[in-house]
Amino acid sequence: MTLFQIWAIAPREIKMLYVTIFMMNMGFYALIPYLTLYLTGSLMWSMALTGVMLGVRQFSQQGMTFMGGLMADRWGCKQTMVLGLAVRSIGFMAFAVSLYPWHFFAAAIVAGLGGALFEPAIQAAFARLAPEAHRKQLFSLKNMIVNIGIIASTLMGSMLLSVDFHYLGIFAGSVFLFLAIYIYMVLPALDIEITKSHFRKDIGTILRDAPFVGYTLILIGYFYLYMQLFLTIPRLAVSVTGDPSSVAYVYGTVSGAVICFQLAVTRYFERYPNRFILIGLGALLMGIGLMLFGLSKGLLMLCIASVLFALGTMISAPLMLDVVQMFAPPRLIASYYGFNGYSMALGGALSTSLGGWFYDIGQARGIPLLPWSLCLAVSVLVMGGMCFFKERSGAQLTK
Repeated sequence: MTLFQIWAIAPREIKMLYVTIFMMNMGFYALIPYLTLYLTGSLMWSMALTGVMLGVRQFSQQGMTFMGGLMADRWGCKQTMVLGLAVRSIGFMAFAVSLYPWHFFAAAIVAGLGGALFEPAIQAAFARLAPEAHRKQLFSLKNMIVNIGIIASTLMGSMLLSVDFHYLGIFAGSVFLFLAIYIYMVLPALDIEITKSHFRKDIGTILRDAPFVGYTLILIGYFYLYMQLFLTIPRLAVSVTGDPSSVAYVYGTVSGAVICFQLAVTRYFERYPNRFILIGLGALLMGIGLMLFGLSKGLLMLCIASVLFALGTMISAPLMLDVVQMFAPPRLIASYYGFNGYSMALGGALSTSLGGWFYDIGQARGIPLLPWSLCLAVSVLVMGGMCFFKERSGAQLTK
C-alpha cells in the first residue's frame, strides 16, 4: 500500500490529526535542538546544566501525562488537546524572552505541562479513530509525518537561529497557538466514550496491570536512547564537524530515511507476529547506531550512524504506540497512554541529565566513547527485557 493509498483510506478526523502532528513536530524540533546549542554556545551553559533543564522540561511533560490522560478520559480529547496546545505556546514563547536560568527553567515547566495535556489526548484519539483493518499502515504513516515535520523544522530552525534565537522561540510558540485554534475550530467533537469512574479506581486498575507496568518500565531504556537526539548528538555533531549546520544534516538524514523507508520496513516486518521482539530489535539497532555516532570522525560517518538509528526507530516506534491500545480497556485508553508516558519521562530525564553528565566526564577524562558505550549496553537490556513478553491473539498480552 502506497503513501497516497494510506492517505485515501484515512478517516477525515485522522487526516486532521495528521496535520496537527506534522505542525506539532515542526514547531517542537525547530526549537528544542537549537535551544541546546543556544544555551551551551551563546549563553555558555555547561552540558550538565543544559541537560538538567531539558530533563525538567521532559519530566514536567511526561511525568504529568498520566494526569493528562485521566483528564482526557473525563473531559474529552478535543478539549484537552486545545488547552494543552495553548499552554505549550505560552511556554515556547517564554523561551524567546528568557534571560536568566530560572526563566528558562520556568518556561521549560510550562511547555512541558502543555505537552502533558495534549499528548495522551492525541494518542488516544488516534488509536480509537484508526480502523482496525488498517491500523499498522496508519500508524506507520503517522511516524512518517512526524519525520516530515522534523525535516521542515530543520529548515526553519537553521534559518531563524541564524537571525536571532528570539524569533525562533516566537515562531515555535506561534505554531502551537495556531494549532490550538485549528483544533478548536475544525476538529469535530469526537464520538469517544468518557468515563465517570473515580480517579483512584482507574489508577488502581492500571497499577495492577503487571504486564503493562513492566512494559512501561522497559521502555525507559528505549527513550534513554531516543532522547540522545536532543542533547549529546547535536553537541557531538558540532564537535566532530566544527559546523552548527551539521545538526540539520543529522536530523535531515534521520527524518529522510524514515520518510523513504518506513512503509517498506513496516511491510517487511509484518511477517513477524511478536511485536515486543521487534520493539527490542529496533532498540538494539538504535544502540548500535549511537555507538557509531561515538566512533564518527566526519559528516559521512555521522550520516551513516543516523540511518542505522533511524532504522531502529522505524521498527519500534509504530509498534510501541499500537501495543498500548491493546493493553487498555476502551474507557481508559487515554489514561493508559498517559501512564505509558512515564517511560519517556524517566528515560528522557535520565538521557538529558545523565547523558550530558557522561558526555562531560568522557571528554574531561579522555574517554569519549563513555556515553555511547552506555547507550549500547542500555539497548541490549531493552532487547533482553522485551524477549520476556509473549503476544497472543486479541487483546490479551502476557509476560
